[in-house]
Amino acid sequence: MKTSLLRLFVVSGLLFAAAPLVNAQDLGLIRDRMEQRISQIDALKTQGVLGENNRGLLEVRSGDDQGVAAAENADRNAVYAALAKKTGTSADAVGKARARKIATASAKGVWVQAENGQWSQK
Repeated sequence: MKTSLLRLFVVSGLLFAAAPLVNAQDLGLIRDRMEQRISQIDALKTQGVLGENNRGLLEVRSGDDQGVAAAENADRNAVYAALAKKTGTSADAVGKARARKIATASAKGVWVQAENGQWSQK
């Protein structure tokens, strides 16, 4: 629950920061989609199916993610690109910065990828 609330807060913050670059309708749709997936993603991460990579994206670790990772990653990439444009950096840099925050905030047992590429369970 704590992870879900934290994630919802982070998603809202990212989308707020990207708001000037994404039209309001797109922003609302992205936020809604990401919020709808939170509980499913948290469950898949707890089961070890998904992990958080060092680029700020979900990665399938085992089993079947039912397309959730691809959908979430598409929305994350859209947000990262908008933030990069706003801040004058690259989407890759934004994603890597987010990956560090996500790893720190992840629940115990979630697979996270370190900057050096090594995977471990938090």
